[in-house]
Amino acid sequence: MPAKRKVTKIFVLDTSVILHDANAIVSFQEHDVALPITVLEEIDNFKKGNDVKNFNARQFIRIIDELAGEFSLQQWIPLGDKTRGSFTVVMNENEAKKDLSSIFGQNKADHQILSAALTVKSRYPNRQVILITKDINLRLKAKALDLLAEDFNTDKISDIDTLNKGWSLIDGVEEKVVNELYEKGFVTPYMAGIKSPRKNQYFVFRNGRKSAMAFYNPLSMNIERVEKTAAYGIQPRNAEQVFAMHAVLNPNVKLVSLQGVAGTGKTLLALAGAIEQKKEYRQIFIARPIVPLSNKDIGYLPGDIKSKLNPYMEPLWDNLKFIQSQYNETDSRYQKIAQMVESEKILIQPLAYIRGRSLSNIMFIVDEAQNLTPHEIKTVITRAGENTKIIFTGDVRQIDTPYLDAQSNGLSYMIDKIGQHDLYAHITLEKGERSELANLANELL
Repeated sequence: MPAKRKVTKIFVLDTSVILHDANAIVSFQEHDVALPITVLEEIDNFKKGNDVKNFNARQFIRIIDELAGEFSLQQWIPLGDKTRGSFTVVMNENEAKKDLSSIFGQNKADHQILSAALTVKSRYPNRQVILITKDINLRLKAKALDLLAEDFNTDKISDIDTLNKGWSLIDGVEEKVVNELYEKGFVTPYMAGIKSPRKNQYFVFRNGRKSAMAFYNPLSMNIERVEKTAAYGIQPRNAEQVFAMHAVLNPNVKLVSLQGVAGTGKTLLALAGAIEQKKEYRQIFIARPIVPLSNKDIGYLPGDIKSKLNPYMEPLWDNLKFIQSQYNETDSRYQKIAQMVESEKILIQPLAYIRGRSLSNIMFIVDEAQNLTPHEIKTVITRAGENTKIIFTGDVRQIDTPYLDAQSNGLSYMIDKIGQHDLYAHITLEKGERSELANLANELL
């Protein structure tokens, strides 16, 4: 007797999913996908611009056009080989007889998408229909209408609390381990009692009052001592900052992520370390994701590109001024930073305009990286040419964009997925050093 065919699901996609991932439509294995006509209209509104969401909109339109071929979009069109499902476009007819305008009070695009999803549910009563959206509020509205709704989880990590911190405290080690680190500068992992250290993992070894900071060097395959090193007048104030500075200054590490709450020194350490290595790189690029209003990118703001970016980049200028303040105005090092900015040796670079470029001999710092999608993180990293180093800083729990959270943002995704690699180092900074007042707010508010 032939095996009974598994009943597949129908996933209804919201606009937010496609702007997050242009290839989302082919991410549902053997299941079918329904696209509300309103989604196609909204995607059309996003196709112009230089942001990643605009690229995703254009890419999605090309994917649909290629898949459709000579078919009518109201047919079920195959999404590929026999292992994949099919897709169709659904008009906003409400066969479920629910007047959403009377329920929610206004005729919004979200309500039209809900209406289309309810129509699909009415047409296929024997199949599970699920609305997929990055919009939390739309998911709540769907559930209020007894419609299943889920987040798009393809690039979502399972548990933020299990992310690698990048360093470990090893308490109660044998005294000879600490002594060897000071006398020879290294110990073997076996001697330190560590069976399988992560590449570029940092350690605090402690025996009573004696302690030593170290990291596992994947090139020498030894655990080597890490010394406290200042960069352009900025002194690390705790072990985490020592490790972060070491990773930034390590020429063998080409990708660094520094994660932590406000006031832990992430951006300051990255900038100071970059300026310390100014002779090793042609330019220092500094960027922050711009969280625009509505569907308008920075091109809609008045003035030239510098004027458009300055309001978003003030925190970076504050850090540069703090580094300058370590010296007198007559000091050559103070003047050097001003010269680097004037000559564009230090350059504020919009992320939206790096697509298609090859960045060689560049130190690239991306601040507030938790506001990037996984695709945007990948876009930045794939721009790296010869002798380029990229540093991402951010707080994975402090999200400013509406469709990302602690588990789906690009910084969390990168920390989780890259894991162990000779070229990568990660440090989570936990201790605030900005001020006692800032620490009070982080701990109690």
